Amino acid sequence: MKGTHKIVISNATVKYEFELKRNITIIKGDSATGKTTLVEMVSEFYESGVDSGISISSDKECRTIGGRNWKLLLSSIKDSIVFIDEGNIFLPTNEFAEAVKNSADNYYVIVTREDLVNLPYSVEEIYGIKSSGKYAGLRQVYHELYHIYESYDSKNDQVRR
Repeated sequence: MKGTHKIVISNATVKYEFELKRNITIIKGDSATGKTTLVEMVSEFYESGVDSGISISSDKECRTIGGRNWKLLLSSIKDSIVFIDEGNIFLPTNEFAEAVKNSADNYYVIVTREDLVNLPYSVEEIYGIKSSGKYAGLRQVYHELYHIYESYDSKNDQVRR
């Protein structure tokens, strides 16, 4: 897959909206910021579709992988956006890094707090999640991603935000 892919994932109380610009995107952040909720929503939608109460708008299928069978799952996923939650012991391995490098048609959104030195990702594609407000009841909580690291524009000799 090439190009930018806009993704909107929502239910009655939470909405995530972001764009993927490269094949590996890292989401970092403190506990209770909504990282795992994002991955769980993708998984629930894949399993139950619209009956899950979750809506996903994306030009590519969104999937999740995890656990002991990650290799089998990943080998069957093509031309998709793959979400992976932290806590999977395969994340920092060379075997996983090779599998990602060899799957040219998938994009990856990886939730992790650790550095994944085996993967070739850009510091410009490391994000955190920030909420634009939390309300009581069933009002929607909107989450957006923000860059953790600033990027440098060498043409204009300035830091981009």
